[in-house]
Amino acid sequence: MRPPSYKAIVDEFAASIRSGGLPAGTRLPTHRALARERRVALATATRVYAELAALGLVVGEPGRGTFVRTQSHYDGLEASRVLPVPRVADLSFNQPLGEDQADTLRKALRELSVSGEVEALLRQDPPGGRLGERAVVATYLLDRGIDAAPADVLLTSGAQQALDCVLRSLTRPGDVLAVDALSYPGIKLLAAAHRLDLAPVPVTEDGPALAALDRLCRTRPVRAIYAMPTLHNPLGWVLDPERRDRLVTIARAHDCLIVEDGTYAFLETAPPPPLQALAPERTCYVAGLSKNVAAGLRFGFAVLPGRYRDPVTRSLRLAAWGAPGLITALATRWLADGTVARWEEERRHDAAVRQDIARTALAGMRLTAHPVSYMVWLGLEPHQRPDSVAALLADEGILVSTADAFATGPVRPAALRLALATPPRHELGSVLRSLREVIEAIPP
Repeated sequence: MRPPSYKAIVDEFAASIRSGGLPAGTRLPTHRALARERRVALATATRVYAELAALGLVVGEPGRGTFVRTQSHYDGLEASRVLPVPRVADLSFNQPLGEDQADTLRKALRELSVSGEVEALLRQDPPGGRLGERAVVATYLLDRGIDAAPADVLLTSGAQQALDCVLRSLTRPGDVLAVDALSYPGIKLLAAAHRLDLAPVPVTEDGPALAALDRLCRTRPVRAIYAMPTLHNPLGWVLDPERRDRLVTIARAHDCLIVEDGTYAFLETAPPPPLQALAPERTCYVAGLSKNVAAGLRFGFAVLPGRYRDPVTRSLRLAAWGAPGLITALATRWLADGTVARWEEERRHDAAVRQDIARTALAGMRLTAHPVSYMVWLGLEPHQRPDSVAALLADEGILVSTADAFATGPVRPAALRLALATPPRHELGSVLRSLREVIEAIPP
């Protein structure tokens, strides 16, 4: 009798899971056991589970096996944000806002309305923005240790668009992109869209395992390295100078492009020099104003080596030309007059207070976090499966992100990423205590 094809096995498992025949939490056979039962090669069994994981039906847990996932749609890369009960708190997404920001916006719009710039705002900016506005961003970046010519700064509709245009123009389908084994979920979406081969690099408490990155670059043709050296999302690390130097040395030795994400870097008051300053000839630095100003502003930028400016500009023209004129006018005005610097200082204080609240409310639990950041990585016990925990919390009106959203390889840690910035600060402690009660009530 001919063994079933891998696709037939996938379809059989998928039908059983979706019908409830294999309920959530069911432990599936090991890869070797599945291969024996179905009379297929071990590689085929591994492919079956990989396909089921890609469909969001199963999850592999290190040291425990492969389990049927809870089909609640509140975990994973694109988790539902629609709750079954009134929302209590959103701990899945950081949207920090200051008390005076709405009034500042009203004031700025009034001033723009009576200025001589109004008609200009109705005209199309050149791709990447006007040179004067790019100069404002270049001046702002000096405080981050980046000394770039205005011509090498491109303005975009958020950091995600900057990442998109860099990868779209400087990589090709099939290229290998080295990423941390836990990383920003948006890079996974972009890699899939551009058909890049994500190569996860193991992570430690202090940063990526650079020896493993070096081995990866020696054995595979790595085109680019995506890095968050200052305030990593989700783990919060800040790479020390030695690790930054080592990462740059690896990139130069293997002629890799570096894509540096500085989205949360403003929270660190005195970080080591960015990778862009250490290797300006090969580093594309991207960031924006979503966390230090407002997520709805959608203003970002990319700092590029001169040789990459033209292809990325062409990609930006293809995507959306860049940031809208009105948004650019607001952003550059606030950058130039010190408003952004003031808000960043307020954010640093706010983040530190929220971390104190989290450490108090979650004392004794396994926490990983930078003391001045808007994120906490919460490790769970073996019997506390992230998909089930996320579903239970959703039933209580609390949204969280599971490790699955951040995992770039097959290993899915039992953990949650808690975004601390969105709930009102005076409610955060109560929300986290409720979260703790739900998690600790799960029976072993």
